[in-house]
Amino acid sequence: MSEMPRTDTSFQEETDTLVNDQGGHSLIVWNDEINTFEWVIETLMEVCGHSAQQAEQCAMIIHTKGKYAVKEGSYESLKPACDAITERGISATIESLAT
Repeated sequence: MSEMPRTDTSFQEETDTLVNDQGGHSLIVWNDEINTFEWVIETLMEVCGHSAQQAEQCAMIIHTKGKYAVKEGSYESLKPACDAITERGISATIESLAT
């Protein structure tokens, strides 16, 4: 998995903006050079409730595209999953869906 540069400052600004947005959101998992496919798959299964096959497909897309929206919902429903993923050392953000 390749590294995706992102500054903590831009992440904080993005998070602050999304808190105020009332529309739909996506939970984005980012590619990196640190985490193994197995760890990402296990995390998606445990945190997002994905099946093994779904988590494996997501991990492959994350690897090839650099990021992937693994789940959609309200900011409030995605925030705990985003926190759980980042606590496992995997980069994740919540982004507003285009309307």
